[in-house]
Amino acid sequence: MPIFLGISRRSPENCPMFNEKARKVWMEYLSKIDGISKKHGVKMLGGWHVVSEHLNVGVVEAPSLEAFQKVSMEPEIMAFGAYETSEAKSAVSMEELGKMLRQAK
Repeated sequence: MPIFLGISRRSPENCPMFNEKARKVWMEYLSKIDGISKKHGVKMLGGWHVVSEHLNVGVVEAPSLEAFQKVSMEPEIMAFGAYETSEAKSAVSMEELGKMLRQAK
């Protein structure tokens, strides 16, 4: 199943630790992400936050790019656009990369 990286950054002013509106968006996200993911067949493999850089990285497994995009279009996810800049990348595991390299000519 395809793997996607969701990467988002925010300015210190938009940190939910100090910005009440951003905190409200985050709390709404946290309360609904499991249901939203399940609705679209997307599985969260992990998520990390780099505190000093206001950087989030989420790793998800989705049946397709379309399913991943549908999660991104849910209102609770789109609300992040007011506080964070996001990007998405398709990725492969190191195991898959190894298989590709062995097959390369």
